[in-house]
Amino acid sequence: MRRIKIPRILKINWIKDLSISVIFNNGESRIIDFRKVLLDIGVKPESPAGILYNHNELGKVQLVDNTLSWDNVEQYISTKSGGKLKVPFEIGADILLKYSKPEKSISMIGIGKMIRESRIHNGMSQQELALISGTSRTYISRIENDRSDIELDTLRKIIETGLGKKLEIRIK
Repeated sequence: MRRIKIPRILKINWIKDLSISVIFNNGESRIIDFRKVLLDIGVKPESPAGILYNHNELGKVQLVDNTLSWDNVEQYISTKSGGKLKVPFEIGADILLKYSKPEKSISMIGIGKMIRESRIHNGMSQQELALISGTSRTYISRIENDRSDIELDTLRKIIETGLGKKLEIRIK
């Protein structure tokens, strides 16, 4: 039986203007441009959810059940008894993942540059480094050009086995 991975948001990193950076359960930090999301899902500025075009209102977001939620949007559902119940405005994490783009971290950009500089200093080609470290030349190229994330075990193999250096990690 094949398991379907459902995207979930684990953390809100930051909010700026109409963009929100979040961490998804796949470990990626991604940026969501809500101007585009709201337009594409048909939220009109005059609708109750239209207040989210205002960055102050968008900033009132909360992380609830692994998705983004806004209590400040006037939204109601009908109950079986004929009454109305106020519910938060939410957009599913699957939709948010679709509209997000990867956020490049400064530390990852530095890692690619350090690998390239060390490889060149050692007089190695990308192909040679890939063979020694057990990866592919295209993967080394993607890392050096900040087009791919790298797992810690793979980073260790490239640094220690491929480049003959020692990997040290610090948390400041």
